[in-house]
Parts: sequence; C-alpha cells; structure tokens
Amino acid sequence: MFSFIRSDITQLVAYTPHPESNSGEPVASSGSIDRVDANESPFDLPSELKEKLAWTYQQLIENNRYPDAEHVVLHEAIAQYVNESLDTPITPAHISVGNGSDELIRSILIATCLGGEGSILVANPTFSMYAILAQTLGIPVVSVERSETNFEIDLAAASKALALPQNPPIRVVFVVHPNSPTANALTAAELEWLRSLPEQILVVIDEAYFEFNQTTLVGELLRQPNWVVLRTFSKAFRLAAHRVGYAVAHPELIAALEKIRLPYNLPSFCIAAATVALAHRDLLLASIPQIKASRNQLIQALSKHPALQVWPSAANFIYLRTPTGNPSSTNVALAKIAQELKAQGTLVRHTGGGIRITVGSTDENLRTLDRLQRILQA
Repeated sequence: MFSFIRSDITQLVAYTPHPESNSGEPVASSGSIDRVDANESPFDLPSELKEKLAWTYQQLIENNRYPDAEHVVLHEAIAQYVNESLDTPITPAHISVGNGSDELIRSILIATCLGGEGSILVANPTFSMYAILAQTLGIPVVSVERSETNFEIDLAAASKALALPQNPPIRVVFVVHPNSPTANALTAAELEWLRSLPEQILVVIDEAYFEFNQTTLVGELLRQPNWVVLRTFSKAFRLAAHRVGYAVAHPELIAALEKIRLPYNLPSFCIAAATVALAHRDLLLASIPQIKASRNQLIQALSKHPALQVWPSAANFIYLRTPTGNPSSTNVALAKIAQELKAQGTLVRHTGGGIRITVGSTDENLRTLDRLQRILQA
C-alpha cells in the first residue's frame, strides 16, 4: 500500500450497493435479473415525464454553464411539499440538498465530529453508511444492539453509552424511520428517548421511506433544534439514478451544512428531475398503494412458511430470518438462500443477520415467491 495512504484505510470495507451481484457466484443466464435488493421503486418514470425532462435538457439546460449553486427553485419546491403535512410551515432556509442523502450524512459528520471532536452512536442492524462514512473520516462509531423481537433500539444500552465518558464524546445519534433493513418504524418509547436527549447531541432521523410510512418528525423540528430529518428522491419518487437527497433542520444547522457542501454538488439535470418530480408528485406517488398492497401480500405468503420469520413493514421492503431453534430451518442458511435466489435470477440483500427483499413489480414478486418457496422445499 502507498505510504501516503492513511493506515486505517486498509482496515475499512467499502460499501457494496449490490454485494450479491458482485460476489462471484453465478447469476441466471436466461432472462432478466430481478433486482429486489436496493429498495428502489419497481417503476420507472412515466413516459410523459421522461419526455418533459428530455425537452428540458434540449431547450433549457446550457451544458456550458454550471448548475444553480444555491438550488433556489428546488428548495422552494421541497418546502412546499414538506409543508403539506405540517401545521407550522418550514421555509427554504430550513433545507439543504445533497448528492443523495449520503453527501448530507458526510457533511453532518464533518460539521460535528471531524478532527477528534466527536463520535457517533448507531443501533445495529441499520443503514451501514453511517458507520462507513464515519470510519472514512476517522470518526469513532459506538454501536448498540436492537431487540430480536421487534428491532426496537436497546434504549438502556444506548443511554448507558451516552452516559459513559467517551473520548471523543458522542455528538451524533443516527436513527432511521422506518429502519433499514428491518422495516420497523420508531416506537413511542424510542421517540420519547430521542426527545429526552440533550441539545449537545445532534439527532439525525433518516426518513428515506417516509412516503411509504406517512409518519414524519419534521413537525417537531421547531421544538427540537438539535434534530435533522433526511429524505431522498431515490425511493418513492423513482429518481435513484439522479441521486438527490435533502435535509430539513434549524436554519443555523443548515447554514453549517451549506458551508461544507461542495459547490455545484447537483448537476443541472438532477435539479431539473427533482423539480419536475415534485411538480408531478401526485402522479409519481400514486404507485404507493400498489407497492404497499404487494408488500402485504408478500408478507402474508412468506409468513405461512415454517422455515421463515417475517416481520411487519412500514417501508417498501420486507425483512425475514430463519427462526432460531426451528428444526425445519436448520439446513437453510440465509447466505445459501441469497446465493440460490441469485442463481435463479433474483437479487436480494443479505444483511444484518437476515434477508431484505424489496417489493418489486407484480411479476418480480411472483418470481421471488416461487423461487424462494422452491429453495426452501428442496
């Protein structure tokens, strides 16, 4: 390794968005691959919106000019959308946009913990990028566990971790609402605990799946100035290819994130895509009832199998494990299930001690069920 590379980088493992597709195991050679491993929408943009974006690219975007560095129009559109579910409106000054939520998470870490000033707290299993991004910046990660029953955070362990003298001290707590990969929303006890945290600790609430859950904590931001809510256009808005996320927080926190944000961090076409998506949100979000109905059908079908334990979901994916001590599941390793599904053309995510399956199209869901049931019966 080059001597000028940080020594701790050798210990890091890069995030792999599709590990099952890059594992070296054979993939089905016939037909298309069902990618139900990344929590993307199974539906592309409608053709009329693609045509509108094509026209925008041809007629409005000047390729020799930098993008709008201030994101003025997009901030206003996001504020209008967020305010639909609020009694007390937020303003564009409460918003920062990033190249996906990942950029915003990284900016939060830089603003709070970099230079040995702080560490972060996460409850596993959860979205792995919090820890990965922290580690790439040399920021310590404190981990606690979740209940094996309902995946609620071990609040006693989390409180103990916050009370213990840490060097550096915990400055940021990351939670997902609903959590990934386990699909459970924050409980009343977890919310009460978050509200009890002192203002010296930043609480990051990742609402990447808000549109499927329709329960948001943005309305509490004015009472909780140490909270920030993250959202994305990659899921329900079908813009995963464009990488647009946004943060909603107190204007002083947003001002700090804006100082760290790279100039021109969003390409003009991505800004246009997010703006168009918001203008046509009724059309795009109309797919949510179908996705939720398909999700419930998947859960109902898979819950009937004695070799599987499937949990309720408040998102666009489901999470399952093989029950401990169940004789019928002893020969069914989760890694083997994921590999055999891949060999038959279905990519799922093996993570956190379970398997996460994105709700796909009707045909994808039927193939997933059929292949999984055949694997378990073998």
